[in-house]
This record gives sequence, C-alpha cells and structure tokens, in this order.
Amino acid sequence: MTSDPSRRIWIYDTTLRDGAQREGLSLSTEDKIRIARQLDRLGIPFIEGGWPGANPKDVQFFWQMREEPLAQAELVAFCSTRRPGMAASEDPMLQPILSAGTRWVTIFGKSWDLHVTEGLKTTLDENLAMIRDTIAYLRANGRRVIYDAEHWFDGYKRNREYALETLQVAIAAGAEWLVFCDTNGGTLPHEISQMVREVVACLGFPAPERTEAQVQNSKFGSADSPEAKIQNFEPSHFPNSLPRLGIHTHNDAEVAVANAIAAVMQGATMVQGTINGYGERCGNANLCSVIPNLQIKLGFHCISEVQLAQLTETSRFVSEVANLAPNDHAPFVGLSAFAHKGGIHVSAVERNPLTYEHMQPEQVGNRRRIVISEQSGLSNILAKARSFGIELDKQDPTCRQILQRLKSLESEGYQFEAAEASFELLMREALGQRSRPFEVRGFQVHYDMTSGQQMLCATSLATVKLAVDGNDILEAAEGNGPVAAMDAALRKALINVYPEIASFYLVDYKVRILDGAAGTSAKTRVLIESSNGHQRWTTVGVSSNILEASYHAVVEGLEYGLLLQQPVKDAIAVSTS
Repeated sequence: MTSDPSRRIWIYDTTLRDGAQREGLSLSTEDKIRIARQLDRLGIPFIEGGWPGANPKDVQFFWQMREEPLAQAELVAFCSTRRPGMAASEDPMLQPILSAGTRWVTIFGKSWDLHVTEGLKTTLDENLAMIRDTIAYLRANGRRVIYDAEHWFDGYKRNREYALETLQVAIAAGAEWLVFCDTNGGTLPHEISQMVREVVACLGFPAPERTEAQVQNSKFGSADSPEAKIQNFEPSHFPNSLPRLGIHTHNDAEVAVANAIAAVMQGATMVQGTINGYGERCGNANLCSVIPNLQIKLGFHCISEVQLAQLTETSRFVSEVANLAPNDHAPFVGLSAFAHKGGIHVSAVERNPLTYEHMQPEQVGNRRRIVISEQSGLSNILAKARSFGIELDKQDPTCRQILQRLKSLESEGYQFEAAEASFELLMREALGQRSRPFEVRGFQVHYDMTSGQQMLCATSLATVKLAVDGNDILEAAEGNGPVAAMDAALRKALINVYPEIASFYLVDYKVRILDGAAGTSAKTRVLIESSNGHQRWTTVGVSSNILEASYHAVVEGLEYGLLLQQPVKDAIAVSTS
C-alpha cells in the first residue's frame, strides 16, 4: 500500500532517553550523537535527547548538538513538571532545560491521582498548578511544549474526571501536543482504542475520518467498527485551542506496538517509541515495527520510502552502538524476518514470494534468506548456491551429494543455518572449487597457570605449522586463553603473506554442549562470528575436544575472510555453469 503524505504521522524517538533506561544499556555522549545523526538520516521528525541537568552526560550532549545541529529533526529536551510548592521560574531543575537551547521541550506530568498523593505527596490541585505553571513558563520563554500525560490510562480508569482535568489544564497553558502514556504497559489495545476515542469526544476534537480504501486496508474490524476509522489530523482541522494527540506505550503486556496503532486509528498523530523497542523493564513500542505497520500496511506517511529502506540498517546500527546483540527474530528488520528453512516453503517462495512473505523485505532494507539445515531440500541448496553466486542444475548429482553431506554433518551436531560461511566452503569443496589459501599441518597449545601474589595468572602458548604455496611456516604466540593464543599464532603465521588478515577481528564466540549427559566427554559445537569492518560471517566447528572444535571454526573464519577479499567471487559461478 502506498503511503499518503496528507495522512502524516509524526514519529518521536526516545531511544536516547527512555530506551537508555533498559537494564544493561549504557550510552556515552559520543554514542548518543552517533545514534541521533542516524535517526536524523532516517527522517525521524522528533528526537528526544535526554533530560538536561539530570547528569553531566546529557548536558554535554545538548551542548555538542548545539554546535553541530541535526539536518532535519527537532531535538527535544525532556523534563518533569516543577516541584511542589515553588514557582516554575524558581525551580533550578528547569534552568538546564532552557539552557539546552531546543525549540521543543517535552514535559511529563501526573495523570493518576494515586501518583499525585502517594508519589508526589501533594494535593490534586497542586498537581494541576504544577502542570499549568511549568508549561506556561516554558512557553513564556519561547519554547514549544509536548505534554506527556504519564500513567494516563491507569489514571483515566481510576478517576476519569481528574485525568481529563489534567489535559484541560495542559491545553489552557499552551501545550501543542497531548501524549497519552501507558507508563506501566498493562493496558490492552481495545482499552486504548476506547479511551482515546472517549477523550477525543470529551475534549471536542474532530471526529476521526474514514475512507472506503482505509476500511478495506484496515486489519482492525468491519467498516462499521470504531477501530476501522483512520484519523487524519492536519493543522487546519484544529481550533486554535486544541493541540494534537500522541501515544507513548510500554511493552509489559507484549502489546506496545498494537496499542500505538490502536491509538493512531482513533486520532493520535504522534507515536513515541524507541529503535528495537529498547526501554525499561520490557521496553517501549518498537519503532522498527510501528513505522512499517503504519506506512506499509495502513497507508500513513511516517518517513519517505527511501528512508524506510534504511530501517534495517538503522536497527542494526543502534544495536551495534549500544553493544547489544541484534534480535535476529525481530519482525521486519531481524535477520530471520524473511528467512525460509523448510524445503516446501523455499520451493514456494522461489516461485512466488507472496506465498510465505507478507511484504517485500527490500521495503525496509532487509533481504530474503534461504536457511540451510537438516530440514532442507534441493530447493534450499539451489537457492543458497545462487546467493553465493553459483548457478547449479538440479539434475547435477553434486546437488544431492551436497544435500546428503549437509544432513550427515547436521546429525553430528553441525548447525549451518547459523554458519553460512562454513556451508559456502563446504559447497565449494564439493564442486571442486575450494581454493585453500593455506593448509594447517598441525598445532599445539600449552596452558600454564601460575600463582601470583594475590591471584592465579593463566597464559597460553600456541604453536602452529602452516603451508602456503608449498612453503612451511612455523609460528608461536601467546594469549590469555588457548583459543586466543591459537588465533594469534595463525594470524602471525599468515600476516606477511595475506596482510588483509590484519583487518579481521572476532565479533562473537559461542560454545554449545550438545550431549550434556556425557559430562566432560560431551561433544561441543563452537560458532565464531568474524568481521572485516564491512561484512560479517560465521563459521562452525564440532568435536568432543573444545580446542579442536574451536580450531576448525577459527581456521575456516580466516579462510572465508580471505575468500571475501577476492576481487571476483563470481568467477567460480562462471566455471560451474
């Protein structure tokens, strides 16, 4: 479905503030700057940078962003309403907000009377004054205000009249956006839909508009249901006294994305969320799912189509900067989002992708992957070969030999769906096209543990013997463990012949015990992910000896990295056609 620019949804990213509250996630000032610039390139209209004054890092971030502003996005400062019992102009908490120099400020205030009396330890009237005074003070100082109604849905359930009064106060004080926050993340989509619809009616907002095309493309019910109505709020539709509506949802009930969409269907035109759904507890609404659902499925306009095709890249970039493993099974942007494993599925997708794909992966910058495993059929082998630049004929007996070899190795514990580099090497060997840049003649590893003054110190020494172009090379190297020492010795032996190895580095090292009942004699699978700074590849080794399994994975990782450096990889494809 083509998006309609007249049906605009303003995306508000809070990865740098709310997302950074995820347990185990810590962003430096430089990290935040890099992510902000990537979000700017993605076309996000509002980027929340943090709470100026809450910590030195956020102060530094806003200062640096003033020196080199974003190209198109509005950088937003975040803060709470003033403290009870003092004027907003006298509250020192608000001074760093003004000093941050942003045109827009997001202020959150209490909607739930429980939080006012139990959390703030103040009166309901004072809370209203806090909302009014803070917004008015910021407006008097030239700031535009987004008002986040914290715990809105819980507050509305408990004390509807008071929750509505907090919004009316924010409107009167000059807020330009009212954002309904499901702060505890426990509200369900049908509740979101009902409550937002009621607020639209109570506050006098225009009724949501609906077109026949929107109804037909809606997944939310019949044409007569409220959920089938799609809102189109443009500035000209609003009386001067009314702001626009937004939604901010958390994922504690696993419905943050669905809740955000439900609110949009009832009139919200701003969606707040984070890249990859990062956030406190169970996270926030995942913008990597919100954006394509709204734009591709429902026809709203969030970002341009060119920018939408950068979504997968952005998702992986943010996870890399945050030093968190990407969620391979994430919808739309995950490595497995368009992966096909079963032979019947692969055969059907090869004929028509619509058979097992709900959209084109390229729309969000992802790609289709054919997964190789013991469940594979010939269709998997042929499709995977094409992804390697190799055209095979299904009548060629080599195809079945590769398939049988695959199934045999997987029964021994290999896992090629997670180690496609090893499978490409296996395939090229079966085709007689595996050009081995070096041959390992043998290796030894010595592990020494000595006692220091306060702790045990462990070092490893590895010795390897290689042959390159018929010439033997013997090298030794130390490491803080046997695998590190072995890797260092291999690199030391090869670096003079293949200097490009200097750019290879280890990204991940995974060990899996395959038959734990066997105790220390158990078979072990080792997966090693490597990178050259531009590409990543994974290799696998299996053995009852963890060092041997690691050795196979390390060696194949270096070999495959050298294969990627070849200027013309498709030469093999030509020779096999």
